[in-house]
Amino acid sequence: MALWMLTLAALPADEEHAYGYSKAEYFSSAFEGFLILLAAISIGYAALVRLVDPQPLAEVGVGLMVSLLASAINLATARILLRVGREHDSISLEADAQHLMTDVWTSAGVIVGVALVWLSGWLWLDPTIALVVAANILWTAFQLMRRSLSGLLDASLPAPELARIEALLARHRAQGIAFHALRTRRAGSRSFVSLHVLVPGQWTVQQGHDRVERIEDEIRELLPRAHVTTHLEPLEDPLSMSDQDLERRPRSRIVSP
Repeated sequence: MALWMLTLAALPADEEHAYGYSKAEYFSSAFEGFLILLAAISIGYAALVRLVDPQPLAEVGVGLMVSLLASAINLATARILLRVGREHDSISLEADAQHLMTDVWTSAGVIVGVALVWLSGWLWLDPTIALVVAANILWTAFQLMRRSLSGLLDASLPAPELARIEALLARHRAQGIAFHALRTRRAGSRSFVSLHVLVPGQWTVQQGHDRVERIEDEIRELLPRAHVTTHLEPLEDPLSMSDQDLERRPRSRIVSP
């Protein structure tokens, strides 16, 4: 599914999807999160059963070695996927990496549990460690599904990225430019930024255009895959401050001939 959603997300925008298909990645990451959730529930249930009714461990020598080898391969693959996913802001690749990491954590829990039971003879240690592993996997699933839902609901960009944008705008404010109605969101690997730019009313259209182009370019330097939209308004006009809300109503004014 991840490959399918990544392929779909890479498609260019068209008439029916003017903002592209980049949100498709969230469906893949949400699905991966759901699978991770099922794994956590399965491990937790099995651990509770063994905690209530402890059973001697079966011979696990060969199986443990195979599990250790598979975990090493999964760990290496997950680290690669996680690095590439973060480099390209791909939540699908990150979700795949987290899915592989559930296998790694599960195997690690098995190895630690078996070792502790072998050393101490306490059978309850194995299911207890399994419950800890299940809780960790459950938290991973929750975080992944939360990020996916936030993306689908057009949540704002993360606080560090917003702070960088605000710092950039502050430099222009020092030059007599004002801003409002800053709105941001992320769709897969793309970011979207929109804002209103208020410049002195005596500026020519060309001057205002040059300034907003400069601001847009600077934002794109901060966020290379950002789509930036600006709306130019006169600083002195009181009506310029009346359209900050998302629910913007029509307004009328008398236009001099």
